[in-house]
Amino acid sequence: MRLAHLHLPSITPFSRVSALQQALTTRFLTHKKLASPGSISSQESAYAHELAAKATPPPPDPTIITFSPNPVYTTGRRDLPPSNTAPPDPKNLSLPPALEPIRSLLTPGANGPPKAEYHPTLRGGQTTYHGPGQMVAYTVMDLKRLGLTPRCHIRVLENSVIDLLSQYGVNGFVTEDPGVWVDGPWGGSAARKITAVGVHLRRNISSFGIGLNVTQDPMWFFKQIVACGLEGKEATSLEGVGVEGVGIDEVASGFVERFVSRINQDFACGEGASGEKIEEVYSVNEEDLLRG
Repeated sequence: MRLAHLHLPSITPFSRVSALQQALTTRFLTHKKLASPGSISSQESAYAHELAAKATPPPPDPTIITFSPNPVYTTGRRDLPPSNTAPPDPKNLSLPPALEPIRSLLTPGANGPPKAEYHPTLRGGQTTYHGPGQMVAYTVMDLKRLGLTPRCHIRVLENSVIDLLSQYGVNGFVTEDPGVWVDGPWGGSAARKITAVGVHLRRNISSFGIGLNVTQDPMWFFKQIVACGLEGKEATSLEGVGVEGVGIDEVASGFVERFVSRINQDFACGEGASGEKIEEVYSVNEEDLLRG
C-alpha cells in the first residue's frame, strides 16, 4: 500500500482544506459502494459478482493532508447539532455558547475584518482553535484496510504525536482528557495540552485528525475560549516547552513518518496483525490529488 502526503506549505484557508477533504472522503465512499457485495442482489450469479469485482477500480490511496490554516475557531458535534453545520453567514453568525463571548473577534467591525473565522464541523469533540504556528494533519483513509478500529485510530494519532515529541526531548502523554499533554517549565503540576485530536468516521472512512502547536502564536487565541470544554486547562506548544527554531514543514513530515511507523509496527506486522503495510509515502500536489 502507498500513502499520499499533501503538504500545503503556506497559510491556507480552512474552507479550502475542508473542501479538499470532502472531495477525498466522497471518493473513498464511492469506491466502497462500488466494491460492496451488497450492490449485487443475492439472486445474481457468482459470475456477476466476479465481473463486478474485476470492474471495480483499485481503492484510493490513504492520504494525509498537513497544513497551517488562517486563524479559525471550529466546533465539533458536541457543541452544535448536525443541522447547524452549513457554512456560516459572516453577517449573521449563529454561534454556539462557547463562542458567543468572542463574537466581536469573529465578525467584521468598525476597526476592520474579523480576527478569526468560525467553521462548524462534523468531527468529534467541542470547540478549539487552529491557525498559524500550528501543524494540522487530516487523515483520509479506510480504517478497515489498515486494520484499525475507531479507538485504535485515535491511539495511533496520539502515539504518533508522542513519538514525534520524544524526538525533541519532550515527554508527551495522554490523560483522561482528549489530546496529547506535556509538563513544562511553567512550574506547578498542571499539564498543558499541546495537541488536539478530533476525528469523524463514515463507513470506516476517517477525516479530520490533529492540531499540534509548534509556536506560541496560537496561545492568545486559545486564551479567549475554553478549548475543548476543559475549564482551567491551558494550551502550550513546542516553543512553549523550550523547543525553538522548529518549522511547520519539519513537524509535518516528522508526524507522517511516525504515523506510518506506528501503523506498520502495531497493525500491519507481527502476530495477529490484520492491516496492510504502508510500503511507500509519496508527495502529491493538490491538483493531482483532486484528479485522482
